[in-house]
Parts: sequence; C-alpha cells; structure tokens
Amino acid sequence: MNKAFDKIKWNALLDLVANGLMVRTDSRAVCEGEVFVAISGPVRNGEDFVPQAVENGAAYVICATETDTGNAELIVHPDPREALGELAAAYFNTAAGKIRLVGITGTNGKTTVSYLVEHLLASAGIKTGVIGTVSYRWPGFEQEAPLTTPGCWQLHELLSRMGEAGVEVALMEVSSHALHQKRVAGLDFDAAVITNVTQDHLDYHGDMESYFQAKCLLFSHYPKALKRGIINFDDPYGRRLLECYSPSIGFGLDTACAAGNESLCGEMISCTGSGLHLRISRGAEKWEIESDLIGRHNGSNLLAAQAVGLHLGLTPGQMDVFKGFHGAPGRLERVRNNKGLNIFVDYAHTPDALENVLRTLRDLEFKRLITVFGCGGDRDRTKRPLMAEAACRYSDVAVLTSDNPRTEDPLSILDDVRAGIRGCDRVIEDVDRAAAIRKAVAEMTGDDVLLVAGKGHETYQIIGTKKRDFSDAEEVTKAIKEIYG
Repeated sequence: MNKAFDKIKWNALLDLVANGLMVRTDSRAVCEGEVFVAISGPVRNGEDFVPQAVENGAAYVICATETDTGNAELIVHPDPREALGELAAAYFNTAAGKIRLVGITGTNGKTTVSYLVEHLLASAGIKTGVIGTVSYRWPGFEQEAPLTTPGCWQLHELLSRMGEAGVEVALMEVSSHALHQKRVAGLDFDAAVITNVTQDHLDYHGDMESYFQAKCLLFSHYPKALKRGIINFDDPYGRRLLECYSPSIGFGLDTACAAGNESLCGEMISCTGSGLHLRISRGAEKWEIESDLIGRHNGSNLLAAQAVGLHLGLTPGQMDVFKGFHGAPGRLERVRNNKGLNIFVDYAHTPDALENVLRTLRDLEFKRLITVFGCGGDRDRTKRPLMAEAACRYSDVAVLTSDNPRTEDPLSILDDVRAGIRGCDRVIEDVDRAAAIRKAVAEMTGDDVLLVAGKGHETYQIIGTKKRDFSDAEEVTKAIKEIYG
C-alpha cells in the first residue's frame, strides 16, 4: 500500500528548493544532496532510475508510488509531473506573478498569432517575451527553439530570465503534447487562446476528441482568477469550448457573430495579394485595420491578436499597427526575387493548414497554382492522402516530394500520399526536395504562383536520425539563379 501524500514534508521541501536546492529529472545529472523527480515516459517508468539517482547522491526522491530509495528521503506525490511544476515555480519564483502570461494553442496559427501580439504590444511600448516554434526571445536575447513548448524546468527558467530582463508580458505557444505531458505545470495563465482544432498528431493522441481534450487543458487545468479564454467561434471545436468555458472572448469572421459584448466580430473589406483590410466591432465600438498579410485565415489570426491586446488593456485606437508588418517567418512568406516570380513558403503540414493556404492563393489573380509538398515520416499516416487531396483540389500542378522523412523510407511515404492524388491535372514527383523545388520553379511563368509547403521557417531536413542544413527559401533562391541566371 502506498504512503499517503505528506503535505507537511512536501511544503518543507518546497521551502528548501525556494532557497536554492537543485531539482533533477535526469538521474545521471543528480549531484550530492539534490532532489530527483521520477518522471515516467512512454517507454520507461521513472522509478527505474531511482537507484542511479540515489547512487549519485540524491537526498530526496519524488515518486508516484512507494519504492526503495535507500538513504534518500522518499516523498510519494500523486503526480510527479505536477510536483515538478510546483518545485520549478518555487525555485524560480515564477508564482510571484511579475509577468502576465498568455498561452496560445491550436492546430494552425499559433506562431503567427504570437508574432502579431508581440508586434502589437511592442508598438504600445510593452516589453514582451515569446516562447514558441521559431525561437525563445525577448529584447536583448534570442535562441532557436528545439521544441514549440520546452520542458517544465526550462519553461520556468526562461520566464525567470524574462522577469529579470523586465519583460511585462510573455507569450507562449502551447502544444497539445506539452499540455498532455504537463510541461506547463506550475504556471498561471492570464489568458488562454485557441485558434482552431483540425487533424494533427493523431499518431500521439489517437483520435480527434482526445486531441481536442488535450487542447482544452490550457483552459480547464491551469486556472487563475479572471483568466480569460480567447476562442475562435468560427471553429466548431471553438464553439464547443465557448459553451463551457467562462469568462471568454469570442472572435471570428462569420456573419453570425457570437453573442456577447466582448466578442470581436470581423468583416473582410478586402482580401488581395497585397494584404487585408478588416472592419472590427466589439459591442458598439467599431474600428478598421490594414495588414500586409494575405488570406482569410490571417484575418482570423489578426482578430485573435487584437482580442489579446484588448484583454491586456490596449484600446481599439491602438490596433491599427499591422501595415508594413510581414508576420512570422515561413508563414505564407514571400520569397523576394528580381525575376518577378510569385513564390511563397509556408509551414502548412496538416490537411487543414494546406487547404487554407491554397484556397487563399487560389482566390487571388494568378493564372496557375503550383504546389510543392510532402509528409513527415514517423508521424500520423492517415493525414498523408488528405494532404494530397487538398493539394489536388486547388493546384494546377502538384509536386510530390519529401518533407522530414526521419526513419521512414521516403518512397513509402509517397506511396501513402499517392492515394489522394486522383484528380490532379498534373503531378510531378521527385523524392529529393531540392530537385523538386527546382522542377517547380522551372515550371513557372510570370503569371503563376508557387507554394512550397511543409517546412516554412525550418532550416534543416531530418533524414534518418540526422539533421542536415536545408531551407526552402534558400533552395528557391538557388533554383531561380540556376534556371534564370
């Protein structure tokens, strides 16, 4: 029978950690007198590593069940992942509430929304930090992001460093994996944003309902007094969440705007290859903004960003700051060239994201739409033919290639993709992504538009277990030079 959770002993340990006692989750890194938290993963039980932690000198061991810890003091905690969050909050003092924390989740749009909010707040003189897919950054610091949402201890450390740098608001992209694995344990959010929920990561979550429930944890599991939900009412899952989460702000472009004085209702005045013009209403208030971003989906992203700004105290008069701002790297990013070719790279790697981007480009004034895309290896196989169906639905020419094949055979990935290419007017295949991009560029005329989808801002390609340098934008530039001189 397991020991009961000893609250007195736990609070005493929190005090020690708050005064500098180090906590480890890697038994190999434990030093004399430190704390080891036994976190279980998908393959190994964390308690398997207790003997090594004790041998290395652990003085305290946190486990979910009673286990032999030798001379180390055992604390049985009902959830070691939650325990790690509490310990991290004590060590880094992140519970002090010095920074207002905004979590952004959703299948598509998280990165763009974080960049838009960052720009909006910076325009208002608010010092802002970002933890997201592209980088972890704040004024005076930036590092490339290995994960959209880092591990729990690193998250608290980053927020602590932001606080020391005078950051007032931190924006965090929160993935479904991070929520399910409780990487954000110990954090309190002032606002939780959800952009949309469409098929992705089913290899991990199993089905769409489980995936949605993981996203909902940002709203239900990390409570804070007056935390505000900012929810897309154009999305069916968003409408479900709006019905059960309060207080919340709805936003959307649908003509049937969600009820409520705080809802942001957007009207697309114009949407062209040059940008967007939106009219927004919130109750009796009305204002307009212009943006260089293109596509209806970016209209939705702009509404989400403004909803965050309004919640944080900005006024409608501070919203029109997006003209001239080019958004997030690799998100429908134009590859500039002196040949007049209309070429964009985009991170779209889900059926819904690809369809949104293709529909945006299809609605503009181009003669033909050429699309380069692939599907990642060791990931959800069911979305592969759906990606192809989306490409064929909107493209005049579909170019099938590799994305990040990882440990899968790239040719077998293409076999899965081919199931959805029926109905394509013209299909080009080349498993070599650089060669496929060259073939697509060679196919173009000045009246066409080319989309290279799937990798966006990434500067690498994963083949086997190794990363190699690879940038879609750079490969496009090389191809233009080789073909046109």
